[in-house]
Amino acid sequence: MTKPRIGFIGLGFMGSAMVQRLLDCGYALAVLGHRNRSGIEAALARGATEAGSGRELAEQSDIVMLCMGNSDQVEARIYGDSGVLAAARPGLTVIDFGTSLPGSTKKIAAEMAAKGAVYLDAPLGRTPAQAAEGKLNIMAAGDKAAFDAVRPVLDDLGENVFHLGPVGSGHTIKLINNFYGMTIACAMAEALAMADQAAVPRKGLYDVMAAGPLRSGMMDFINSYCDHGEINLAFTIANGAKDVTYYRQMAEGFGARSRMSGAAFDTLTEARDNGFAEMNVPEITDYLASHLKD
Repeated sequence: MTKPRIGFIGLGFMGSAMVQRLLDCGYALAVLGHRNRSGIEAALARGATEAGSGRELAEQSDIVMLCMGNSDQVEARIYGDSGVLAAARPGLTVIDFGTSLPGSTKKIAAEMAAKGAVYLDAPLGRTPAQAAEGKLNIMAAGDKAAFDAVRPVLDDLGENVFHLGPVGSGHTIKLINNFYGMTIACAMAEALAMADQAAVPRKGLYDVMAAGPLRSGMMDFINSYCDHGEINLAFTIANGAKDVTYYRQMAEGFGARSRMSGAAFDTLTEARDNGFAEMNVPEITDYLASHLKD
């Protein structure tokens, strides 16, 4: 069968790895420029073409994929005379792989549907290295028939591909997932920093914690950095702060009060605003180690 034509917007670390994987799998790709052109140039060198706008990209694609940092960036590429929505039509599927606000996702989906196109949210788990190998976790949601139609493409990108329900469900679950992960990360970072204050060995604390039910992958990510200097979680503090902020906004939209997210929100935003924005989440231990008495 003929492979669908794919347009890709957002060639940062994750998006670039996904584009290289799609090229490995033989898809015809058009890409949309980014302020850092390294991912664009790498794709063009392998036969991708470059579009001048979201509208132009959508006009020549069967599937448009977005892998962007936040909802504002997504909406900037969707709306306007040069946006993807301007070229929406029956048969076009648009997939948002980023971590966006569910309310924005549902709004875009409704406007796409009014023009006969389909909008799916499909946030990601795992790393750019795993993206290059087609081993992402993909949390897709939206019209089931449309999901089934693009499933072969998603299977080329992901090892674990889920369909989680109506549009917006993927972004909702991703925000809950990331709130939980960032809360564990901040708690572990503070535990290790507090061990320093108490003049007890970090390794002893970790060994005790890891021997019981507290052990988790996130806990090990933090400890690997503290013990070996290894960054196994390449996710910036700015992104962590954004995701927890989105989680809190989502909860407020439900009329709910999130009790547990407050500490992670305060810790991440404080570190972000004090020079750690582009540091990776495990490095928040360094921030806390020198600011526990502030």
